[in-house]
Amino acid sequence: MKTLKIGAGAASLLTLALWATTASTETTVERGQYLVDGLAACGNCHTPRNPDNTFAEGMYLAGGFEFNEEPAFHAYARNITPDTETGIGDWTLEEIVIALREGHTPEDETIGPPMPMASYNLLSDDDAMSIAMYLKSIPAVRNEVPEAVYNIPKFSPGPAPGGPTPPTTDPVAYGQYLTTVAHCFECHTPTDDTGAPDMARMGAGGFAIQALPNGEFVRTANITPAAIGDWSDEALRRAIVDGVSQNGHILFPIMPSTFFHNATTEDIDAIIAYLRTIPPVENDVPKVDWMAAFGMPPMQNAPAME
Repeated sequence: MKTLKIGAGAASLLTLALWATTASTETTVERGQYLVDGLAACGNCHTPRNPDNTFAEGMYLAGGFEFNEEPAFHAYARNITPDTETGIGDWTLEEIVIALREGHTPEDETIGPPMPMASYNLLSDDDAMSIAMYLKSIPAVRNEVPEAVYNIPKFSPGPAPGGPTPPTTDPVAYGQYLTTVAHCFECHTPTDDTGAPDMARMGAGGFAIQALPNGEFVRTANITPAAIGDWSDEALRRAIVDGVSQNGHILFPIMPSTFFHNATTEDIDAIIAYLRTIPPVENDVPKVDWMAAFGMPPMQNAPAME
């Protein structure tokens, strides 16, 4: 097994070296910025937050955001700025891509949850390299992040299939790809009895995303046609990019709408086109008033939409 692993890694490095010599640096960095600051929403987890849930100033992508899922794990998002001591400054472009898609760091550490490896494994060759190049270009921020503790097995999704980004001329295929970039189903799919995503109910929501101070849980919404089939494209677009549901309720801010707002209209339309094609799954997800649970003023609603 060790020999096979090394052989696959060597092949990946050779392929990545060829990309680096043939890619256009300027446009690739721009694409990487678009993905990181947009649909991939990397900063949603990799940027530390203030007590009021706003992002800490000057700490973009510097890591430290806490994920306390004990007893399964207690993790902290990694510093992914190019700081050489506390970040990924010593990593090569090729090593960043392998970590991103295959879950292995240069130190041969396996990256654990909540990193959405199953989705990122499907990143196209160009987009994976674009992200790596952008991460190498951003300001380095020194931020020592605590070590994660895992009481569950960590796994690698294996070699990335790679290949090109689907063409925009096929909105459904392109939209399906963009939902992997945005790892929509990592959150919006319920788990089975073992705690693994129940892909037979993909998109049905109900995943407990965060506990509230009053003991209730925020659970992800059902985004299959069983729940959103009668929503207009405008209502779906508002939910994705503005974080406001069809009935006007403000969505819990772990929904990365501030990042999705940076996506192009074409990309959001492709995601909507794909979501309309997935199988409908009935799942009545309980709603909670998360703003009241945090002692915030009564929820200010936007107008409802058809």
